[in-house]
Amino acid sequence: MPSTKTTDYGDVRPTKLPFDEALAQMEAALKKEGFGVLCQIDIQAKLKEKLGVEFPRYVILGACNPTLALQALQKDMNLGLLLPCNAVVYEEGGQVHVGAVDAVKMLSVTNHPEMEELARMINEKLRRVLDTVQQPSK
Repeated sequence: MPSTKTTDYGDVRPTKLPFDEALAQMEAALKKEGFGVLCQIDIQAKLKEKLGVEFPRYVILGACNPTLALQALQKDMNLGLLLPCNAVVYEEGGQVHVGAVDAVKMLSVTNHPEMEELARMINEKLRRVLDTVQQPSK
């Protein structure tokens, strides 16, 4: 199976899990790392509803770690424009993928060097989430 596919803004990994199990594992792994899922956007359903188009299964999870969000917002109240941290579960070409934003790259737009350590901590948590969602549960 191919390894992590790094984009300019995040990491995406294929998984052998069925879609629903990958989604459930993503939510559980985010919770274990201290994130709450604030919203779940079903892109497939929304595109069907709003545009009448067929699209593969694709869910965006808006995740927030309250402790880290507080630290970031105390440094810059405008950081809410970049929150929450997004994670995705989607199907493409018969393969399920899971991914998460790269917080270091996302927060680099703030031009606040002091945010880099916080962003690294977020990335470590999000990468552990992706590491967790790779195998069928027993």
